[in-house]
Amino acid sequence: MLELGVNIDHVATIRQARKTYEPDPVTAAAMAELGGADCITIHLREDRRHIIDRDVHVLSDTVNIKLNLEMSIAPDIVEIACDTKPNQVTLVPEKREEVTTEGGLDVVGNRESIQPVIQRLHDEGISVALFLDPEQQQIDAASQLKANAVELHTGQYALTSGDARAACLTELTAAGKQIVNAGMTLHAGHGLNYQNVIPVAQIQDMVELNIGHSIIARAVFVGLTQAVREMKELLRIAGSAS
Repeated sequence: MLELGVNIDHVATIRQARKTYEPDPVTAAAMAELGGADCITIHLREDRRHIIDRDVHVLSDTVNIKLNLEMSIAPDIVEIACDTKPNQVTLVPEKREEVTTEGGLDVVGNRESIQPVIQRLHDEGISVALFLDPEQQQIDAASQLKANAVELHTGQYALTSGDARAACLTELTAAGKQIVNAGMTLHAGHGLNYQNVIPVAQIQDMVELNIGHSIIARAVFVGLTQAVREMKELLRIAGSAS
């Protein structure tokens, strides 16, 4: 069955707004697990704007499902990943000025700096995914660098509608086929919500979807456990209809 990764960064964002101890993303992870999450996703940014080092260490000891650490290739963060050994690392691009991750990682242009990081993580027994735009050259480079998975960036799909969205979905589907044919696992995420998730969930051989903002926004009104249950139900519907 298709796996749901719940990104809890926004819980940490609320905490950091007051520089206090609540709400605790560790509690959020436990509630997401109760709701049926298959994976907890966190992004340790270089500026520590939401998730902080303490969160990574505590979650690595307490999460009972897959822990997915999104991160740049900054040396200090690579060291934290090797120390805490999450089940999966997803390498993402990072700009200090961006509100959220904008666009996929440029593997083609940064191959020399990305390759040793992937090798280091593999040496530590950590599965590596790359967050990529649905572009053939980037996917080819990911395969050559022996990434375990590719998470397709669905931001453009989420921002469009009508024919433009249909075209994005066609592009994502073709990229998904390329990823699977190259022997990598297919993931997707960014901008997915309760209204647009089903078509992406129905892409052939999709294994994992990572969703954060929409679930946390829904949780404000119904609670996090229920919000996760509702998203899981949509994934179940997508699976039964495909």
